[in-house]
Amino acid sequence: MMHKVKVLFFSSLLFVSFLFVGESCKHENLPYINGDSICFERDILPIFVSNCAMTGCHDANTRAEGYDLSNYTSIMRRGIKPGDPTNSKTWEVIDDGSMPPRTNMTSLQKSYIKTWIAAGAKNGINCFVGCDSNVFTYSAGVSKIMSQCTGCHSGTNASGRIDLSNAAGVKSIALSGRLVGSVKQLSGFVSMPPYGSPKLSDCQITQIQKWINNGCKND
Repeated sequence: MMHKVKVLFFSSLLFVSFLFVGESCKHENLPYINGDSICFERDILPIFVSNCAMTGCHDANTRAEGYDLSNYTSIMRRGIKPGDPTNSKTWEVIDDGSMPPRTNMTSLQKSYIKTWIAAGAKNGINCFVGCDSNVFTYSAGVSKIMSQCTGCHSGTNASGRIDLSNAAGVKSIALSGRLVGSVKQLSGFVSMPPYGSPKLSDCQITQIQKWINNGCKND
């Protein structure tokens, strides 16, 4: 009898352990980010703008479920508890995937948001953007700039049918002249990035222009 009790006990223990491990596996092992190095304007706002603050979702006009994720003041109005991401509703729905953007956020983007909240959710502005205008290949330059736009412009439901997640899609809009007009935010063009997100730096625009002048290669 005692032997059966022991078997049942350890079987139950193993089952509970399995459930615990299964539950913990729901969360990604996010890349490490140094919280002191994060700047809201440079690192966080573009993620929200590209993935969440789009027409019909959490932009300043729609404010789905009362959330406007287009600027620092609105982002901090609700859903963010500085220093405590686990009790921040905004992080909760990003983490569990219940707030689906057009494309899933990458592990790196999630890590930036979680670390930013944990570090106090500060409003860093006018941050230095590391940029070398002599680096203008697609892989080392242009694709990294376009990553700020792929929340809206990627996949089968890409906004405006403009897919900026690959070299062919970027080349298509670049050759039409719309890419440079948009990133320079010239009159008559749809500004990119939109919703008050900081304009690309002169260096980043130069990288794009040089890539175009060099033939829009997938290099």
